[in-house]
Amino acid sequence: MAKKKDISVEKKLRALFDLQLIDSRIDEIKSVRGELPLEVKDLEDEISGYNTKMDKLNEEIKDYDSNVKDLKNSIEQAKELIKKYSEKLKNVRNNREYNSIVKEEEYQKLEIELAEKKIKDSKVLSEEKEFKISELQEKLDEKNKHLEAKKSELDEILNETKKEEDLLLKQSEIYEKKIDEQLIKAYKRIRLNVKNGLAIVPIERGASGGSFFTIPPQIQMEIASRQKIITDEFSGRILIDPDLAKEEKAKISKLIKSL
Repeated sequence: MAKKKDISVEKKLRALFDLQLIDSRIDEIKSVRGELPLEVKDLEDEISGYNTKMDKLNEEIKDYDSNVKDLKNSIEQAKELIKKYSEKLKNVRNNREYNSIVKEEEYQKLEIELAEKKIKDSKVLSEEKEFKISELQEKLDEKNKHLEAKKSELDEILNETKKEEDLLLKQSEIYEKKIDEQLIKAYKRIRLNVKNGLAIVPIERGASGGSFFTIPPQIQMEIASRQKIITDEFSGRILIDPDLAKEEKAKISKLIKSL
């Protein structure tokens, strides 16, 4: 990586504040979107969960239907056996043979009763699953409507801001390259640790922007001299004088309007 040419502290402060103004505008755009992207993602996950539950319930209903079909077949088979046993009873030769056939016949009748009970139970369970599917479908329809509304809202915001955001992100990269690596690292670290992501702020009414702690006059003079980078001892923010801030705000405002 090529070493950046040494530049004055004032130029560093101007470049850094320019970057801050651009990044702050990007933050504003993201703020307009707010929680919408997350809300859309949460709704999509919720809908996916409902669909998974419905698929599982439908599979369970298919299993019940298949089971009922098998049970009905077993009933028909049992009825056929009973007919055969009834015919055999007409030709029995002794009590032992008679009792054996009657037992088989009774066993098949019990099998039919058991199968019919299982069919009834399966139908009840199937109806319960269908009711749950109906409830889920209502919720799913409601969630889909909500999702469409949120997506529409998000798309509208994206259509209004996406182009500007992309251009600003490119500008942010351009301005970042103007600043030495160590200063950029410090800037990004401060942005993560302070309110509103403001890493570099002008003095306002003798205090750091957004702070109530007064900065000593001597320090204010040093900041105005633009000879060294000074940070606020309370917030850790880099401090600049109001005149420099005013000049750079006008410049970046013009840049943003031109995008």
